Amino acid sequence: MAKNKKAKKAQKKKRRDGHADAAEHVLDRLYLVIDSRKGADPDTSYTARLFSRGRQQIAKKLGEEAVEALIEGIRGDRPKLVGESADMLYHLLTLWAATGVKPKAVWGELARREGLSGIAEKAARKQK
Repeated sequence: MAKNKKAKKAQKKKRRDGHADAAEHVLDRLYLVIDSRKGADPDTSYTARLFSRGRQQIAKKLGEEAVEALIEGIRGDRPKLVGESADMLYHLLTLWAATGVKPKAVWGELARREGLSGIAEKAARKQK
């Protein structure tokens, strides 16, 4: 059993090259790639191009992708909704990286809310 715990712990560690181990969630891995593009050549990296245009442009692009996902959700086109959802998540992670928000902080907030009624959670926000 001790070996199993060590193996699981080792899986969670990052590799030497800074990339996440496959045991981490795809969004955590994507965030690391996105964050690594800061300062890269905007002519060779779409992500670097987004960073070079600034936080407002990244947020605008996220909004565009959210609207496209919304449209496909209303239309009921599942394959297109999947694609637009992936685009939206990518741009959300890019905005996080541009503002210094780490996925772990968002996962923690989601975990905090887990099991709470949405109505109760929103009411608690209004009281603050």
